[in-house]
Amino acid sequence: MKNKLAMLLSGLFLLACQPKTSVIPEKETNEGKPVVYQVFTRLFGNTNTTNKPWGTIEENGVGKFADFTDRALDSIKAMGVTHIWYTGVPHHAVICDYTAYGIDNDDPDVVKGRAGSPYAVKDYYNVDPDLAIDPAKRMEEFEALIERTHRHGMKVIIDIVPNHVARNYHSISKPEGVADFGENDDTSVEYKRDNNFYYIPGEAFQVPVAGNGYKPLGGEENPLSDGKFEEYPAKWTGNGSRKAQPDINDWYETVKVNYGVRPDGTPDFDSLPAGYDTLSYQIHFNYWKDKDVPNSWIKFRDIALFWLDRGVDGFRYDMAEMVPVEFWSYMNSSIKMKNPDAFLLAEVYNPSLYRDYIRLGKMDYLYDKVELYDTLKHIMQGHGSTDHIAPIQDGLADIEHHMLHFLENHDEQRIASPEFAGSAEKGKPAMVVSTCISTSPTMLYFGQDVGEPAAGDAGFGSASRTTIFDYWGVLAHQRWMNGGAFDGGQSTPQEKELHQFYRTLLRFSSTSTALNGNYREIHSFNRENTPGYNDKVFSFVRWKDNDRVIIICNFSDSETYSFELKLDTRTIEDWHLVDGDCALTDVLTNDGEHRLNVTNNKAQINVVLKPLQSFIFQVD
Repeated sequence: MKNKLAMLLSGLFLLACQPKTSVIPEKETNEGKPVVYQVFTRLFGNTNTTNKPWGTIEENGVGKFADFTDRALDSIKAMGVTHIWYTGVPHHAVICDYTAYGIDNDDPDVVKGRAGSPYAVKDYYNVDPDLAIDPAKRMEEFEALIERTHRHGMKVIIDIVPNHVARNYHSISKPEGVADFGENDDTSVEYKRDNNFYYIPGEAFQVPVAGNGYKPLGGEENPLSDGKFEEYPAKWTGNGSRKAQPDINDWYETVKVNYGVRPDGTPDFDSLPAGYDTLSYQIHFNYWKDKDVPNSWIKFRDIALFWLDRGVDGFRYDMAEMVPVEFWSYMNSSIKMKNPDAFLLAEVYNPSLYRDYIRLGKMDYLYDKVELYDTLKHIMQGHGSTDHIAPIQDGLADIEHHMLHFLENHDEQRIASPEFAGSAEKGKPAMVVSTCISTSPTMLYFGQDVGEPAAGDAGFGSASRTTIFDYWGVLAHQRWMNGGAFDGGQSTPQEKELHQFYRTLLRFSSTSTALNGNYREIHSFNRENTPGYNDKVFSFVRWKDNDRVIIICNFSDSETYSFELKLDTRTIEDWHLVDGDCALTDVLTNDGEHRLNVTNNKAQINVVLKPLQSFIFQVD
């Protein structure tokens, strides 16, 4: 996919001699863009640095809801954060023994890691007991965290994983009258519309055959770790495998949820009428009111409304494209009727589906992963060309506000890992572009701001991605946390400088009027007209009313470039520039030594760009 994209964009650059402009509908307020802070809740507050592979909760430690103290939330808010995505909150399958609290033990044969995958949810009506000081009061502790987060002026996002649930799903906390997933299924058939799962009649589930020496819990003895898991008949696996014995690389710890899609792929539910892509969520809600919908739709709608009642402000939907878009119309319109400001973020990786999931599915935001993120990663690794950036933004102009930008998350490699860029500094120009190029929200993953490299063998999985399966200490983040002071007291000078860069950039994006206004790339204009300007540099302008910024980034980690950056004629006209010098202030350094010289309808800035340096020039 990435190679095809690069070829396409290279061709588009040949047609990109004229700068492109996106005129964004003006918002009612002058507020800046949303900033989402993704935190892996289990790891955030953990101060234990033992980091033993497959270590127990006692050996390696675990973070708690209570670790998000007022001081911790102050430090997050100080980075311009508007929303915290508390990842891994719903109760998922775990290895720790919580039978004293009425929770069944989970089988290590169908649990990934010792701490378990947060995407194998076991009980949607409660939270992970690992995260509570008192597991018996785990919901109260989370509700207290929601209240603290709100008190600090930030909103709360949690995960909903609609495509699959834990193999051992069993809710002990569901409200009265609510049936468990699968409780009323007809298990004698592969498919029935109102079954919650798909079945393999007549066959029992078999644990996958492990490879590469893998053993659950690293080989530690456990009474349930016997290579067996009782499930009859076997269910389809979360990623769609229809085998009673899925492959070890399948999502074998989960089972796929049935949304009324027949095994041949045809829908068994009403379709949205033509033209509904232009209609409001209120009309979508009314459309579904008298429709008979599959039982799984109702179950997930009720789960979402349950969490809204607890004070949650929005959801991040895992692998949303594996669930039919009609369900999202039903689900999201119901959510918006209850909370019109709910923040709805979806993981969708197929660009051909983006507009359907936004316009028909009523998603607020989708990951901009396979286009902008993948392209920036390639450039950061020293392979790609900045010529590929402008065509991406132009191609998404009609939906650019809905494409959430990020450089790290729990699924992706850490920038500082050798497998990605090997240096957190290489993320700086990419982060400026990612943050400033559109009106979309920006997401920061915890530890990214201090260059966490995700080194070490945690157990399940491999280095380069911070583990989501095991108990672990995130060392660079722990140094910044400084025993709960959250002041960088143990951080290296480089980590402190990087944190200040992210803080300055994200605070600017969360307050800037210009970043909610118009965009025009001036990269292609300078590639055609500016000696010394090359495809390791990228530049663009943003403006709204009299708030105007000029942004230029150097992606080279070894070369300094000197040239006279030029504004095109249309920008000069749109900005009503007249002959003379305009003062410029660099947002990142508060440096005011640069000037924009305007003469005879030409405008230029004398620029010296050091390796990995960026300027965000505010035109005074």
